[in-house]
Amino acid sequence: MTQVGAFRVLITGGGGFVGQWVVDALQRALPADGEILVADRAQPNALVDNVRSMALDVTDADAVSDLLRRERPTHILHLAAISAVTDASRDTRGAWAVNFGGTFNIALAVDEFCPETRIVHCSSAEVYGATFNKGVAVDETAMLDPTNAYGAAKAAADIMLGQMARLRLRAIRMRPFNHTGPGQTEKFVVPAFASQIARIERSEQEPVIDVGDIDTKRDFLDVRDVADAYVRALLQFDSLPQGCAINVASGHARTVRSVLELMLAQSPVRIEVRSDPSRVRPNDTPLIVGNADRARQLLGWEPRLAWEDTILNVLNYWRERVASG
Repeated sequence: MTQVGAFRVLITGGGGFVGQWVVDALQRALPADGEILVADRAQPNALVDNVRSMALDVTDADAVSDLLRRERPTHILHLAAISAVTDASRDTRGAWAVNFGGTFNIALAVDEFCPETRIVHCSSAEVYGATFNKGVAVDETAMLDPTNAYGAAKAAADIMLGQMARLRLRAIRMRPFNHTGPGQTEKFVVPAFASQIARIERSEQEPVIDVGDIDTKRDFLDVRDVADAYVRALLQFDSLPQGCAINVASGHARTVRSVLELMLAQSPVRIEVRSDPSRVRPNDTPLIVGNADRARQLLGWEPRLAWEDTILNVLNYWRERVASG
């Protein structure tokens, strides 16, 4: 990886699931004089080694402007978002306020107060939406056609940054596919299964897991591989095409059923899998898979962690969490 001195990286949403893994990876990758600023809505002000934490609500334009005017980061990794599709569907106004409005506030403040700041924006594979119905691995030239509120707000932010990058904003857009790992909440499918298995093993839940459509196929990644892609984008930013979009994907589709079966095989308890029609999402996309050739070419990135290890890591995380109450 190319390393550049005098890094001051601001991570919005840095206290969240992905942010914590990125901070860990950045601490190992940054030069000795690098500094990491972790901004999160509920983050207390703190200083640990080269990491400073501060509170920030990205929907507050004045607060965003004040922070950027004061800190003038060299780079911003913009992670702050309503991250779950279900949450965005329940609170569409909030999803747009954070996922689009928060990004807009960051972009405008950078443009006005620190135009040399480089923005690595974390978009989402959900921006492709109905385009996945073509049944092929989509690349970054595929049409953005979101099918839910989360994807729509992310797509709007993605397009906005692309347009502003045609002028003078220094920005690139990362489009990660499904990723998981220790620390992810039960709102997502892999930890939802893992937490239930952990409770069943301790006799805190009957030995049954109710599921919706588990024959859908998804392009799953380990969060640590995704964090690696983000760190590479930050460190190599100046060599990347202005405004480019980069998929972060494995290129392989796995059924949700296979994920559950892999977890069940790791458990000594016999567990029944029961179909529950109420859990089937209307208009759920049968296949989501991405082409990550551009990430390999531009970043030298590819997934490195074994999926079996990822599954066991998530399951063991939930075993420890359930055991500790």
